[in-house]
Amino acid sequence: MPTVLRAGRFRFFFFSNEGSEPPHIHVQAGEDEAKFWLTPISMAANYGFNASELSEIQQLVVEHHELMLEAWNEYFG
Repeated sequence: MPTVLRAGRFRFFFFSNEGSEPPHIHVQAGEDEAKFWLTPISMAANYGFNASELSEIQQLVVEHHELMLEAWNEYFG
């Protein structure tokens, strides 16, 4: 479960067995978790985050998109 980024209370990561799926990133904070597709950026799933948190998370995904996509391609490429 490689961690790509930590920002505040959010940890962005992917699971090492998900290389057959399109590029995406998981984010977790406490018991809450969400999944975002990276190309194009969109939310795939949400388990517990409120709308304000999701907006903050999506902004972080946008800001760090290149880093996340490079980490995905390096790991699964």
